[in-house]
Amino acid sequence: MAAITPSYTIVNPSYIAPEMILGYQQASGAFETIASGNPQVRLGVGDQYAYMRRLDIRTQVTSSQSGNANQLPSVALDARMISTPTYLFRCRGIYDHHDMAAAGNWNFALPEAQRLGMRQGIFQQLRSALLYGMNPAGGEGLLNTAGATTETLPADSAGNTTVLTYDHGQMAVYLLGHVQAAMTRTMQLGRQLRVVILGPQRVLGAMEIQQIVQLTSYQRPGGGTDTVGGTVKEVLKGANVQVDWVYDDTLIGKGAGGTDAVVITIPEVEVPMVNSTVNTNEFAKLTPSLAANALMFCDMAAPREIPTPIAGGAIDVLSEMRSTAGWAVRPEAITILSMAYSASSIV
Repeated sequence: MAAITPSYTIVNPSYIAPEMILGYQQASGAFETIASGNPQVRLGVGDQYAYMRRLDIRTQVTSSQSGNANQLPSVALDARMISTPTYLFRCRGIYDHHDMAAAGNWNFALPEAQRLGMRQGIFQQLRSALLYGMNPAGGEGLLNTAGATTETLPADSAGNTTVLTYDHGQMAVYLLGHVQAAMTRTMQLGRQLRVVILGPQRVLGAMEIQQIVQLTSYQRPGGGTDTVGGTVKEVLKGANVQVDWVYDDTLIGKGAGGTDAVVITIPEVEVPMVNSTVNTNEFAKLTPSLAANALMFCDMAAPREIPTPIAGGAIDVLSEMRSTAGWAVRPEAITILSMAYSASSIV
């Protein structure tokens, strides 16, 4: 790993500001789409696959007044094992005392810079594995989830099909409809939960800042004062639903036909229950059930670092971490929308 720290000349007397102007990269919100907002530390060192048990029930019941039916139906249990492979993410840094001295002239510690750079590289690769998988053909990654709801932004009442031209009020209603549909599919209507909307900055930013919901013949929530994003938040707040808008610009061009992808997900669910005595979801009491709808498993909370002295007085530092790709174990909680930002933005 190169450390480009050239010599420099200055005028004396002069002043050098102690602060460094660091190059920033986007802090992705993609991990908010999975349970707990982080990969779960479950794997052992060297585990090649992660498995989960799934149990479904289909029960038939007969009824009669006489009570002497000739044939009684029975409970049908369907047990299956699902799995996903794990991947080892690795990065290394090599430096010696000359490199450290040169970095010191620029007022930063080279070992720490290398360490943070390796961690950032691994975390960015984890983000790619979460969204797109390492083997997309195998259904890895949230955007490749088999059974997820997918849709291309339909035309509004005026025939507009891009984010910048879409009717703002209709866009808010469109997003609310997909949130309601996801809550319906996961049996979470009427429950307090969290919904995450993930998309590129240019798409969600326009909805949160530019697009003021218009006034209509009736008082639309937020009409004339609030944006699409604010309207969505306020309406769902009344239903005890928390909405997190998070951003990841790698979703640009990842939708159908080169459009931008927007992901709506419910990271975790509660066990549906209304009446604890007469419960039509009684089977859910059998054993503690997984609350997560989408998750990642890893072998440690942060990458392992292995320093090794090498010839010539240098140090080789290896950073590694094992993780699964993004795994949507309940695909009904995932919605993938394809939205063209503008007519000229399609990749």
